[in-house]
Amino acid sequence: MAWSIADVARMSGVTSRTLRHYDDIGLLPPARTASNGHRYYEEPQLLRLQQILLMRELDVGLREIKAVLDSQADRVSVLREHHARLLAERDRIGTLARTVARTIAELEEGEDEQMVTINRPENLFEGFEPEDAESVAEVREKWPEAYEESRRALASMTPETTEEWQREVTAQMIRFAEFMAAGTAVTDPAVQAEVDAHYRDVCRFWTPNAEAYRGLARTYAEDPRFRANFDRIAVGLAEYQRDAMAVYADARLS
Repeated sequence: MAWSIADVARMSGVTSRTLRHYDDIGLLPPARTASNGHRYYEEPQLLRLQQILLMRELDVGLREIKAVLDSQADRVSVLREHHARLLAERDRIGTLARTVARTIAELEEGEDEQMVTINRPENLFEGFEPEDAESVAEVREKWPEAYEESRRALASMTPETTEEWQREVTAQMIRFAEFMAAGTAVTDPAVQAEVDAHYRDVCRFWTPNAEAYRGLARTYAEDPRFRANFDRIAVGLAEYQRDAMAVYADARLS
């Protein structure tokens, strides 16, 4: 049995445009292409697409996915590995749920929301991925080598250094929030000095050019997962830091 590209898009939730892109890069060629150019997929292609989507959920880049799938690795072994990683992600989500529940309980006890955020930031962020460890789709697709470099650097961090880094990230977000609350312009030298510190921290993992750094800034404001983290510090912080980073990119990286 064969399915058209529209059928596969409907079943999988992957757009026809993405499926055509996967074909163009050799990641998911269709079983056959009709004389009119229509693509048709059969069961092996659907199974391959499932594996692609599983690895995408685990933030694996397209190049790495293609290498794994083309390596003729045992399919069951690969799926077992995916399953283990999904279970680990389930545990992380459980920790995140407990973090949110704890924050709700603290707020319901009558504590001031801002004081909860400022005084115990590490409690608010238990279970969250470090901000630069998130899946940054724009960076991953446009700069795959930089993304892989960042991913390797993060994987080499110990739990202790990761915890210390998370505290540093939270403290920096609070400093940006203080600038915003004071009405400090994003072009102010003090704000730009903080952005410079942020850029140098990002460079511990990968070195973005102006376009990439602006893309990361947009991700902070547009990706719901990033934005939620910023909003827990102060509403509007994601946009403030995005604008400050854009000024820095234009002035220092262009």
